[in-house]
Amino acid sequence: MNPRKTIRRFYGQLALAMLTLVLFSCHGLEELNENPNQLDAESVDPNLLISTVINNTGKTIVGLGFGDIAGVMQHTQKDGWSGGHNAYDWTSESYNWSSYYQTLKNNQTMLEKAETENLDFHVGVGLVLKSYLFGMIADLYGDAPYSGALRGDQGAEFFDAPFDAQRDIYLGIFSDLERANTLLSGDSYLNVEADQDILYGGDASKWRKLANSLALRYYMRLSEKESQLAQQGIAKIVGNPGTYPLILNVVDDANMGYIGNSSADAWPTNTVFDEDPQGAYMRIKMGKTLVDIMQDLNDPRLGVWANRVAVPLAVEAGVADDFDEVINGERRVSQAIVDNYEATYGYPVDFDPDYVGYPTGMTLGAVYNLSKDPNQGTFNEHASQLNEIYREASGDLLQARFMSATEVNFILAEAAFKGWIGGSPETYYNMAIQQSLNAWGVGSAYGSYIAGPAAYGDYEDIIIQKWIGSWTAATEAWFDYRRTGIPDLQTGPTAKRTVLPIRFYYNENELENNTTNAEAAINNLETTEFNGTDPQNSAWSKIWLLQGTNEPY
Repeated sequence: MNPRKTIRRFYGQLALAMLTLVLFSCHGLEELNENPNQLDAESVDPNLLISTVINNTGKTIVGLGFGDIAGVMQHTQKDGWSGGHNAYDWTSESYNWSSYYQTLKNNQTMLEKAETENLDFHVGVGLVLKSYLFGMIADLYGDAPYSGALRGDQGAEFFDAPFDAQRDIYLGIFSDLERANTLLSGDSYLNVEADQDILYGGDASKWRKLANSLALRYYMRLSEKESQLAQQGIAKIVGNPGTYPLILNVVDDANMGYIGNSSADAWPTNTVFDEDPQGAYMRIKMGKTLVDIMQDLNDPRLGVWANRVAVPLAVEAGVADDFDEVINGERRVSQAIVDNYEATYGYPVDFDPDYVGYPTGMTLGAVYNLSKDPNQGTFNEHASQLNEIYREASGDLLQARFMSATEVNFILAEAAFKGWIGGSPETYYNMAIQQSLNAWGVGSAYGSYIAGPAAYGDYEDIIIQKWIGSWTAATEAWFDYRRTGIPDLQTGPTAKRTVLPIRFYYNENELENNTTNAEAAINNLETTEFNGTDPQNSAWSKIWLLQGTNEPY
């Protein structure tokens, strides 16, 4: 029995109850100190908080990686209401980190209770989740409250939390993950309720693999900035597999399924609870960048992620200029109609009979590829919609993907390419692809796929395949792009800047309420030629991690 499909019973009520645990170190939340419903470490069962923290974190991963960051990474594009997705028109009012800190506060409450009761499993899990969330914050924003965060309930002097240096946050993460690896190495644990662990069903050995795999992720994150630290960390882990087991097979992937009982616990593009004909499912289209590359590679995953074109297009020769008919399921039009469309909208008609993706940052997406429906968020019979599975509220493939064997093997391939570990980069590369195909149910196609254009050639292949494999979890691909410049992604005509963004703005709430500390963090950002009219707090300013690396620009 797969615990990820069956253990979902209690977290819904818990999530509601634990929304009261939102005290963290930001000014302006003083009134929450008087909350009579607040649960503390003495009165809460840590098992109940585990599911809440996992659930909130999982939905955040999908919200970014299948949301606007999928647009940045050109996995998808929207045909309407698309500014944040296609054009990156973000501001200091976008992407408030408060929900991350709220989840971290719940996690801290669980950790405090577990520490008091000597519950090693819960402490280990809590440290992994803490590392994941703080890592996400540091990756997205740069410097951030860390060592002094989550202390707002201790008094007014903790409301304005200082921002720790991004480097120090990563070092803290490595320390916490090292301790988690030790705590999760035992054979038996007290007070573990498998039903509440909606990631791994109470299996400490799998959490241990996640802890060490996360450490690999963050060491590789530092590879261009502090290569010696990164090399030493990766070599230590890979060179001691008995001490540092890793996620190397899809059976150990850290995935959280969706229950699908209500809109709150269903896949975000479902049409079960969102019956709006112009809802999220219809607005999100496949991105041309991803579709074209996957077609060039004969990638079997494309058919899992996308629907085929409903009505292919073809030019009918020797007909009147207004000729436009559907014949045998194919829409045949005159060359004059094609020429007029291309002159009007500036995009060539895509005659691919199988899959057609949307160009990046295009204008008037609703009429793309001779679509007859000019309304945003509607069915385009001449382009690829998301696969029908993404209309469902839940399903075997509808997972929040925290970390996978695919990602870990690609990290190892990159480390081997750099000469940091033994083994062949091609071997790790092949294993990464095998695990990805297995994860998406097309593992039987591996032999023919790897023997074709997807065969390993060089370093760029590793990062491009990792980018493809990050489908629905594209935030990780964004972080890879920032440090490597791969793939070579170009912006579209509606983009706010001529290059991709590389961070989130510090939010207005923090700027107004924690001004001194926020301004100090902003001063640590490095402006680029692409800041435009933005102040230093820009999505095109470089965080510490990118400064001096010449990447991605």
